[in-house]
Amino acid sequence: MTHSVKGAALPRRTVLKQALAGAGLASAAGLGWWQPAEAAGSFDWKKYQGTSIEVSLTKNTRGDLLQKYQKEFEELTGIKVGAEQVPEQQHRQKVAIEFTSGAPSFDVVTASWHVQKRLYGKGKWFEDLRPFLADATLTAPDYDFADFAKGAVDYATQPDGRMDTLPLNLDYWIIYWNKELFQAKGLAFPKNFDELISAAQTLNDPKKGISGWVSRGMKNANVPVWTSFLLGHGVDPIDAAGKLQTDTPEAIAAAEIYKRLNREFAPPGVVGFNWNECQTSFVQGKAAMWLDGIGFALPLEDPTRSRIVGKVGYGVMPAGPKAQHSALFGDGIGIAATSKNKQAAWLYCQWATSKVMQSRNLLGGYGSPGRQSAFTTALTSPDLKAPKEWVEAMSGSIKIARPGLPEIFAVTEFRDTFGVALTNLIGGADPATELKKATEAFKPVLEKTEKA
Repeated sequence: MTHSVKGAALPRRTVLKQALAGAGLASAAGLGWWQPAEAAGSFDWKKYQGTSIEVSLTKNTRGDLLQKYQKEFEELTGIKVGAEQVPEQQHRQKVAIEFTSGAPSFDVVTASWHVQKRLYGKGKWFEDLRPFLADATLTAPDYDFADFAKGAVDYATQPDGRMDTLPLNLDYWIIYWNKELFQAKGLAFPKNFDELISAAQTLNDPKKGISGWVSRGMKNANVPVWTSFLLGHGVDPIDAAGKLQTDTPEAIAAAEIYKRLNREFAPPGVVGFNWNECQTSFVQGKAAMWLDGIGFALPLEDPTRSRIVGKVGYGVMPAGPKAQHSALFGDGIGIAATSKNKQAAWLYCQWATSKVMQSRNLLGGYGSPGRQSAFTTALTSPDLKAPKEWVEAMSGSIKIARPGLPEIFAVTEFRDTFGVALTNLIGGADPATELKKATEAFKPVLEKTEKA
């Protein structure tokens, strides 16, 4: 296929390169995966042309992105793709049911790490991707796996060492802060937890309708707020041996921070706040700081929805007493172990997580990629519509990211149990007492589900 420019016929590959260069992608992406096969040695994108694969996607902006450019993949490889998007909750149920049946209808599927990683790993429902990465005949020479951040790779890897998905999208928790309110009080962005609490206290002004802090108070949804502070104390909710660390001195100290911020400096009714209520409070200029996922940033810069356009700061999670971590959540993409078209499916996964697609993910506001090069590309692109500080917050968070929830089967039960304890704290309950009760209540659930 050729295109004509001023009478001269250009190969389609050249046209694609020029189009992406105009989007600011060419320099970082290299575009090696559009080179002729002979230039790439034994690797050939057309090796499995004529094959058909089925792809099951979670319905979200990343699914939109993959379907938007699906024809590009089909022309690149000659592989026919049948793809569908299914709403998140239904998708999780559908995928688990089909895997359990032993005959899933898909070759490629997206997976929510923070909800179902252990379930998929236990069943070994996904193909181990390490042999594919090591095979030069199947992996493009410029795929550059080392470009993925360590936190993303760790999250995609099962406890037994199998890497059964590739990083597709990451969600880092950051501090959104109102620069105008900070400036009025002569404050700088907090560097640690103590400064964060002090800033929340200083900025809290109920008489003017200003809260120094806002975060999720609703049970279940509120747990990542607490674990964000727990990670800063150098502790995971459950250690590598599977032991609960939810009533330790560190866990209690993290809960004390959660209690004080949400009881003393948050808006009235915060006990019923999920991310949406928090975002609404912040965009109206009624909260000085908000802790949540980085994916909620774009509405803050929309003049039709936000009263604080141009006044928003995007900050990496401050350091705790023992560590500095950004709570990480994310999604991967992998190959069904039962697939009869694994090689073709691998080419799709490789394309979906390539430098070009990951850069498009960030530039278009579809999500937050796991590749470090995507951030360099975005910061030098004229097409970046979001503030550079937002991208810089992602880039800083990716280096200190750590899972914000334990990698267990009973993730929902964990959030439900400890979510109740946290809402009780906002009402004035004692952190040590509540965490001890929640830990004792969840312990048998953990033991039962992990052994099942």
